[in-house]
Amino acid sequence: MTPKKTHISLYSPGIVGLGHLRRNLVISQVLAESKLQSVNLMITEAREASVFVNSMPPGMDCVTLPGLSKSADGICKPRYLDLPLKEVISLRARTIRAALKEFKPDLFIVDNLPRGAYRELDLTLKQIRAAGHTRCILGLRDVLDEPWSVHRDWLRWKNEEAIRDHYDAIWVYGDPAIYNMIDEYRFPPGIASKIRFCGYLDQRKRAALSGPDGVDPFESLSLPPGRLMLCLVGGGQDGEVLAEAFSQAELPPDSYGVIVTGPFMSAQAQQRLAQRAAVNSRLRVVKFIIEPTMLVARADRVIGMGGYNTVCEVLSFEKRALIVPRDKPRREQIIRAERLRDLGLIDMLVLADLNPQRLAEWMARDLPPMKIEGRINMNGLDSLPRMAEAMLAATPSSALAA
Repeated sequence: MTPKKTHISLYSPGIVGLGHLRRNLVISQVLAESKLQSVNLMITEAREASVFVNSMPPGMDCVTLPGLSKSADGICKPRYLDLPLKEVISLRARTIRAALKEFKPDLFIVDNLPRGAYRELDLTLKQIRAAGHTRCILGLRDVLDEPWSVHRDWLRWKNEEAIRDHYDAIWVYGDPAIYNMIDEYRFPPGIASKIRFCGYLDQRKRAALSGPDGVDPFESLSLPPGRLMLCLVGGGQDGEVLAEAFSQAELPPDSYGVIVTGPFMSAQAQQRLAQRAAVNSRLRVVKFIIEPTMLVARADRVIGMGGYNTVCEVLSFEKRALIVPRDKPRREQIIRAERLRDLGLIDMLVLADLNPQRLAEWMARDLPPMKIEGRINMNGLDSLPRMAEAMLAATPSSALAA
């Protein structure tokens, strides 16, 4: 009889942008292609997930939930369905519970939200714990928010109770030398003891894992010769101001510019950017790229917001980057950018000081190459398979110490 393969499920909310989806996709890839040879089911709310089919390893599939979006003031609503939020959350919760009941994961990795969006994972987590088979992992990016905001939100959603009752470990995709959330957030011993820092996720592996069928976006842009100035704004939902400033900035004489707007930027803003590109032969505007790491690898300079994936990309490829972080609804991007700026790993411009002239001046500066030189742990994707193996090998009573 063929032994049962390891089943791993990943919950990837994507209320703002595609960062969670991309992060969990590369995690799924490295686990599937490790000694585990796992069968993976990702639960995501980005319907764009279907375009990542060439990046998915054999034996991986997705369940796509109705999407949510979050405004600048932090209020969520259905992204596409004309239904009350409560009904959409109920639909999502039932879908997740049914999928995992049939899939029976050995490992369930929940990204960012211990109870899911609006507690949609509560019944699923109870179902999993009652069955007694699945190890539950909470995966967190390096920075969550200001400490006071994290304390407020975790108290409101009773996250500590959920972690205590349902989770075997917390994997932090960061380096405590840059930001140690145990100290910053003063987590109680019951939470702190479950935290394992993995290291940042080296995005060079994404291009390697996407396989020979991955399409190089560089080839389709018909770009003139010269240096590439790349502007990245994540999913684009809150990136209009940066993209507009970049589109109006004077490019260095020997360069050209590319803006990746993301799929969630407003149609009006995309139209304005397209009109500017139509009269500027050295500017291109692209709505969506499956694998932006290929453009980052070619870029001479990167101007972007301070999301986890964008920062990991510029660090992985050692690119000179100017980060213009968002300041609401969370200050996570500002905190991350400030820490890396203080180490000399990026340049930073606060949103209030953003204008085309400032961007033009930075692009025109003569900057030395950026070198990581061991100043930051980028080995997260090498660590995760070993951590998963240890967790799966642990008995229920020893899983917390895996």
